[in-house]
Amino acid sequence: MPVIKYPRVRDPLYYEWDRKAQKCGLRHTIYAVNGDQYTGEWLDNLKHGKGTQIWKNTGAIYSGDWKFGKRDGYGSYSIPDPVTKEYKKVYTGWWKNDKRGGRGSFFYSNGERYEGEWSNGLRSGWGKMDYKDGSVYEGQWLADQPNGQGVLRLPNGNRYEGSWKDGKKHGPGKYFYLDKGQQLEGIWVADIPKCGVLVDFGRDNAPAPTQYPLPEIELHDPAGVLAEARAMFDDSHN
Repeated sequence: MPVIKYPRVRDPLYYEWDRKAQKCGLRHTIYAVNGDQYTGEWLDNLKHGKGTQIWKNTGAIYSGDWKFGKRDGYGSYSIPDPVTKEYKKVYTGWWKNDKRGGRGSFFYSNGERYEGEWSNGLRSGWGKMDYKDGSVYEGQWLADQPNGQGVLRLPNGNRYEGSWKDGKKHGPGKYFYLDKGQQLEGIWVADIPKCGVLVDFGRDNAPAPTQYPLPEIELHDPAGVLAEARAMFDDSHN
């Protein structure tokens, strides 16, 4: 009886080519069609693990952790100086889902610096911002703006301690005019003090005190007055 041989069924060649093209583990530099390049670890054809990405159009470099094709974990992002071509660090810290998330430091081109918490690429949580004019804000942030409780210190030593909303002084707070030796405690609305009590505070040691001291006002319950003002403020904003 004759033996019939059937040809072995084989997958199309492009199946084999695709399997060979799948990237897993540590690989040498891979170049994208647009000129971007990546060197590092892969999993299931996605950047995963430790790796470095260079974007051709901007020259920017990210070096750090990746998760399923996105920056996720700890890493740093730098861009080249347009004149010197030397790399300047922009952000170093934690990432989540390809955006700044967690704690990290951001270095602005004008010399300002933020160090603190991030969420979805925006300053959110607790953080400290050093401004180019010498001012320093430290406190709570939400959606890239001071929100909640925080302290703003000015270059001349004056400072504000209290509530913030959308980047402005808003709610109960204290403003210390250390250059004049005075303190204002009251209620702010959109950066403007609406009511409060102004008293001398360390006037004898102030560098530029007022010509005459403030007269003392006898209040039977100054704390109660401010509490009543806060209650009125809260009622008007509810």
